[in-house]
Amino acid sequence: MSVIKGIQELAAKYFDQTVACRRHLHQYPELSFNEIETSNYVASQLDQLGITYKRGIGGHGLVGEIQGESDNGKVTALRADMDALPIQETNEVSYKSQNSGVMHACGHDVHTSSLLGCARILSKIRSRFGGTVKLIFQPAEERLPGGASLMIKDGVLLNPEPRSIFGQHVHPPLETGKVGFRPGIYMASADEIFLTIKGKGGHAALPHDTIDPLVILSNVILGLQGIVSRNANPTIPTVLSFGKVNSDGGATNIIPDRIMLEGTFRTLDEDWRKRAHELIRKTATSIALGMGGTAEIDIKVGYPCLTNNEMLTQKAMSAAINYLGPENVVELPVRLTAEDFAYYTLHTDACFYRLGTGNAEKGITSPVHTSSFDVDEDCLEVGSGLMSYLAIQELT
Repeated sequence: MSVIKGIQELAAKYFDQTVACRRHLHQYPELSFNEIETSNYVASQLDQLGITYKRGIGGHGLVGEIQGESDNGKVTALRADMDALPIQETNEVSYKSQNSGVMHACGHDVHTSSLLGCARILSKIRSRFGGTVKLIFQPAEERLPGGASLMIKDGVLLNPEPRSIFGQHVHPPLETGKVGFRPGIYMASADEIFLTIKGKGGHAALPHDTIDPLVILSNVILGLQGIVSRNANPTIPTVLSFGKVNSDGGATNIIPDRIMLEGTFRTLDEDWRKRAHELIRKTATSIALGMGGTAEIDIKVGYPCLTNNEMLTQKAMSAAINYLGPENVVELPVRLTAEDFAYYTLHTDACFYRLGTGNAEKGITSPVHTSSFDVDEDCLEVGSGLMSYLAIQELT
């Protein structure tokens, strides 16, 4: 029997168990840096499979290892993130989140259960490959500094050192059964911007006695948008967006002393990223000073750009075509969303790809990070099987 046929049969055989894992994780989601029970559950599943692992890597992370029948010295890694989002689920399903205000709205339950399914498959076919597969169950992808950076700091890519790493992510725009790849630059860097404008508050009917921070802020926002429209090379995708405004007091008849603004800066070029940070600081500061106020700027440098290794990703695409058929493998456009998987790409050859999870006929179309997000669970058979095949291709 061919390797592909063997993996596909095992993925189908263990499908119900993989779905059960996904539904358990979906019912009991935990936020970044708090994945205690999730980690315990993953450990219990690895125990059942007889897979050795280490815990407490980068927080609540786990790293398991599956040895092939022979030791050819080759090592590859597979990564799944485990944390959820602070969203109240509105789906009425049997596996609805039981933790109020917390939901697997980004599909990390799918990632973790797929990797567990993959572990189950690889454990049964050790004779078909040599070397070592590292199973990385990662916490805290959704919050800075990102669980990937913490796991790397704790040595997740050492002893043994993988020559490659793969990560997959749910993608509702793609139908279940399909996967997508993008060689080279794929996802943006992501920085958080916290801006405080200080003025002089007072009675709203007497604005001449105040230094209105809201008016200053309005001008600052317009000035900052000019950084993108007048300074960014149009060939470099760039986004500067603000999503939260708050004040230190204030009312219909009260001008506050301070206004706070929060936003994100994203781009696909690291040199431009650094230059833009300086422009953001200088622009906000100079506008505020020119209007009689001050600006305090805190830019929290986040995830780097995610660049897929060209050769590894092309090889993975070819493997996916062999496994799923050419009609089910697509090339993806670049995205200005971000992923802490990017940290792995700085240390080893990496491939981050998308797993189709949508199904319009079943009404499963909601995007990630929404209260109605769900997946067509048939994707789990594809996800666990393809990951297994990619690992074996790297080790043989």
